[in-house]
Amino acid sequence: MSEEFKGKGGKVKVMYVRSDDDSGKRTENPRTGKGGGRPATSGKGDRRPRRDDKPGAGRDRFSDRDAPSSSPWRTVSRPPRDYNDDTIEQAEPAEKGYVDREVIRRQRAEETRVYGENACQALFQSRPDSIVRAWFIQSVTPRFKEALRWMAANRKAYHVVDDAELAKASGTEHHGGVCFIIKKRNGMSVESWLENAGDDDCVLALEDVGNPHNLGGIMRSCAHFGVKGLLVEDASLLESGAAVRTAEGGAEHVQAISGENFSDGLERFRKAGYAIVTTSSHKGTALYQAQLPKKMVLVLGQERDGVSDATFDNADMRIAIPGSGNVESLNVSVATGVLLAEWWRQNKA
Repeated sequence: MSEEFKGKGGKVKVMYVRSDDDSGKRTENPRTGKGGGRPATSGKGDRRPRRDDKPGAGRDRFSDRDAPSSSPWRTVSRPPRDYNDDTIEQAEPAEKGYVDREVIRRQRAEETRVYGENACQALFQSRPDSIVRAWFIQSVTPRFKEALRWMAANRKAYHVVDDAELAKASGTEHHGGVCFIIKKRNGMSVESWLENAGDDDCVLALEDVGNPHNLGGIMRSCAHFGVKGLLVEDASLLESGAAVRTAEGGAEHVQAISGENFSDGLERFRKAGYAIVTTSSHKGTALYQAQLPKKMVLVLGQERDGVSDATFDNADMRIAIPGSGNVESLNVSVATGVLLAEWWRQNKA
């Protein structure tokens, strides 16, 4: 060999292939010095087809131009492919081992990890077709028998692993014994939501609320009090693993509503007959003295600053949750539960 190419593990990959004009005899192996003697059987039906005789054998790995014309053997060694971005762009899709990294990046952007036993059970019951892959620890598998049977029947990959492997797959130690890779849901437009809205519809609007644990608590309260629509600036926030796990199954009962602009979304709801209701820890009517509209969009903001001044000023109603005053305000997810409980009491109970 004039050149050596090393494969995985640093070992030289060498393959000796018998030439076509040497089919009637055995020759000495130039590497070991053994072989020779017994000629190939020529009787009909006694000769087993050699590897070289099989249709397409070695076609992907070897090329005729690699064979020296003066030797009964040819030595072929190929280096492993290094699929950097330039190679991927130049490679033909039909080439063996071709990897389109742009496709992989796009697929990963459309997927997310969901973990936690209650969250994954609810997700399987609600939208099993969104599941791409799953991991379980042995102790939870009896409670996921139905999911395991469905995944096997629908050729979905799943793995039973130990706790350390599941922590690696889920990205957290708080995985609850199970993790799904799922396809993300897309946010619904305001127009699509309004097509099926009823006369006693409450929609929650979240302005600059991004903490996944708060989002999970909010979705759990929404599911408990029958609030199905959440107007958010980024629908993918509701699909994060931590948010879905904290929601304890509530994420499957709410739908993200999103648009190009948060304030435009509020205005579209107002034009459709919804009252825009904002909250404040210092200003507005006390919650238990207010008559909450049957059809409203309840707007909450981040804990430190609350809703923006523009949103607060443009509201149809402003309410506050009365309390002892010992703390500045309630956590946004706790405030959501208090507000929705009162709306439910006045309009649904």
